[in-house]
Amino acid sequence: MGRAFEYRKARMFKRWDKMAKTFTRIGKDIVLAVKNGTADPNTNARLRVLLQNARAANMPKDTVERAIKRATSKDQEDYKEMVYEGYGPHGVAILVESTTDNPTRTVANVRSYFNKLGGSLGTSGMLDFIFDRKCIFKIKNDGTKDIEEFEFELIDVGGEEIFLDDETNLINIYGEFSSFGTLQHYLEENGYEIVEADFERIPSDTKSLSEEEIAEVEKLIEKIEDDDDVQRVYHNMG
Repeated sequence: MGRAFEYRKARMFKRWDKMAKTFTRIGKDIVLAVKNGTADPNTNARLRVLLQNARAANMPKDTVERAIKRATSKDQEDYKEMVYEGYGPHGVAILVESTTDNPTRTVANVRSYFNKLGGSLGTSGMLDFIFDRKCIFKIKNDGTKDIEEFEFELIDVGGEEIFLDDETNLINIYGEFSSFGTLQHYLEENGYEIVEADFERIPSDTKSLSEEEIAEVEKLIEKIEDDDDVQRVYHNMG
């Protein structure tokens, strides 16, 4: 019983840690959206969709309100979005997105993670040929949409690939990174309920590794993800 309790407790803490990380990421995104626009979601399309993301993640309302208030405060440091690219163990491409108020600190930390765990940090743009940047929208499925017809409907506004996620019963819409605003406007104007919206970097080619090699790479990725400045980590492990 004692061992089982410890396992349950470890899983619980891991889940809480992941939730806290998600809240921090969304909070920083909200701060950036407000600083680059307004604190009114009716006039700030990016903020509007981030509030949807916060709801989908069960982010407490007071936490969201604090992020908006922080963004409008004169004391709030300016965040910078930084991207770091490199290779992990066994030649796995790793791309790190961060939002930081101190780029010098962040790049030093990220470089140390790569160096200590068998990787090497490279130069900006070196992985552009591996990762395609896409936007993704997840909308509610009311059961009336023919997915194939819907895909044709969205082609003119930047939709590329559409499928129904059977686990969540949400319709996933992928498009070019630059089509985010056009797709969001079309979906909102036509009454589709956006549950989540975000950006992803999808590898054009993947690398197959053994279980032992995967464990080495995952150790580096987990170390990077634990950094408070890091928002997302992408890789091309198959």
